Amino acid sequence: MIVVAVVGPTATGKSDLALDLAEALSTDRVPAEIVNADAYQLYRGMDVGTAKVPPEQRRGIAHHQLDVLDPAQDASVARYQEAARADLDAIAGRGARAVVVGGSGLYVRALLDTMDFPGTDAEVRARLEARAEAEGRRTLHAELARLDPQAAESIGPHNTRRIVRALEVIEITGRPYTANLPRQEYVRPAVQIGLDCSREVLDARVASRVERMWDAGLVDEVRALAGPEQGGTGPGLGVTAARAVGYAEVLAWWRGESTEAEAREAVTANTRRLARKQMGWFGRDPRVHWLDAASPRLLDEALAIVAAADAGTLPGPVTGSEPVRRSLGS
Repeated sequence: MIVVAVVGPTATGKSDLALDLAEALSTDRVPAEIVNADAYQLYRGMDVGTAKVPPEQRRGIAHHQLDVLDPAQDASVARYQEAARADLDAIAGRGARAVVVGGSGLYVRALLDTMDFPGTDAEVRARLEARAEAEGRRTLHAELARLDPQAAESIGPHNTRRIVRALEVIEITGRPYTANLPRQEYVRPAVQIGLDCSREVLDARVASRVERMWDAGLVDEVRALAGPEQGGTGPGLGVTAARAVGYAEVLAWWRGESTEAEAREAVTANTRRLARKQMGWFGRDPRVHWLDAASPRLLDEALAIVAAADAGTLPGPVTGSEPVRRSLGS
């Protein structure tokens, strides 16, 4: 059964549409279940700041990949891929429909697309890092340019960490580093529905969301999760969780780097910046079928895309890599 994915920038209403779709697509014989693809909603306790749908508002629909990590743990795309693909397998085994929802582009790609994660070799990496220190990163970048020109052009000569990783992968796998990058090629039949809206509408939605989060207790949530050395009373936020928009700005306020008002404004500004970054990521994927998030017929329009995908009449194959792009205004 075709997997339905709802993607796009933050504050466009992806969670609401995913719930509406799952409810509308569910029947007694074929229920629908939701799989999260938001990196920070994986964390237990990070609820207000990630706009996680509370359990009592999930309409009885099964949700997966929520609250599976402690905030002190660092997230791993490879670990998520393994666990979330197992969820898709289990959902399919139950004869149910999977509805994926999230704005973390790399996580969506890792779940839906052909994407390999080469292992690591501590000895190889240590040797390459020692060479970078002794010979300089430009020497290693020149070596990368000889072995994988495309990777060298993409990484550039100043990012030592990525240069070392690329050379490590080449040595471990015997293949170019770029051969391991994600390809726009579904591993199972899927259709992506993207939500977007005008920048003015999106900016207003972001401002309203931040206001609601602050009123709903975002600061108290951060305090309950952050460790004493971070200004909180909880077990502590790991490196990944502490970088989340909403949490990072509150922590900076507590470090004396800003006032509360400045922290709140920074959350709004950084959320808007995140939304534009997400739009850039998903906008580069020609397989996404875009809808106006403000449309009064949004659910009907999304259901029409799913029906066309199920019937095989949607422009572009749901299993291939070169579908026709549809975007707002086109």
